[in-house]
Amino acid sequence: MITEGAIDMTMSNKADYGNWVPANMMKLLYGISAAAVVVTVVLFCVFSSKIPGIIALILTLVCICMTGYMQICRNIFDFKKGGMMGKVHQHLVDHFPWEQSRKALGITDGSGKILDIGCGAAALTNRVAKTYPHVQMTGMDFWGTEWSYAKEQCERNAKAEGVAERVRFQKGDAAKLDFADESFDGAVSNFVFHEVRSAADKRDVVREALRVVKRGGAFAFQDMFAQKALYGDMDAFVRELLADGTVSEIHYIPNIEKQDFIPAFVTAPWMIQGAGLIYGIR
Repeated sequence: MITEGAIDMTMSNKADYGNWVPANMMKLLYGISAAAVVVTVVLFCVFSSKIPGIIALILTLVCICMTGYMQICRNIFDFKKGGMMGKVHQHLVDHFPWEQSRKALGITDGSGKILDIGCGAAALTNRVAKTYPHVQMTGMDFWGTEWSYAKEQCERNAKAEGVAERVRFQKGDAAKLDFADESFDGAVSNFVFHEVRSAADKRDVVREALRVVKRGGAFAFQDMFAQKALYGDMDAFVRELLADGTVSEIHYIPNIEKQDFIPAFVTAPWMIQGAGLIYGIR
């Protein structure tokens, strides 16, 4: 099922959404590679035996290859270059059953409140707000320093996209959302749940996200759902959510990295592998 009003949303070039490969990580990788080159040259110059230098050279080549790989991935992800981050967000929005849920409740103007859990720099938040011009969005995030995102950045991006009047942001923990039960008409989240360190069982993060969605509300979450180490048997978990009445309708798409909008180049085990999407009606 794809939302009836699904469109390919163009985002503003004035917004700064960062990158899933953080700049600080790239600086570290480039620094390590440069240091490895220096050490290799020194070893070849100082020791009469070439063995230490050869070992260092091999390690240096590995560092350089890894740095090059991550730089290419960063370029592919970049909203203003390869654009893959935007395509991943659009995939979620295309499957978010917002219009279906609103019509079922007799709400014809598409209005309502939607929560973006782990909004980062607000790329998905703003995309949803632009797709559905009558919704009020709340973006929440822990905004850890390792991701170089901040609330102020989110607010600037919302202004650049022309949705600032309908979007608000607040700090929070996805494992313990600071909202009452059924506070929102819908919820979305993109590759956040597996990063929540305050929850050992990532399935609890899914349940917490669903807790704040009203009965009859829509949800769409993308995460590493096909990784058994994180979620176990995801098909069984989906059946459990249906059986215990947590949701009334749910769909699961495993291994979305096999979709044609995600290049095979970025599907290394430490990058995007075992990703999935769950969506439906609460």
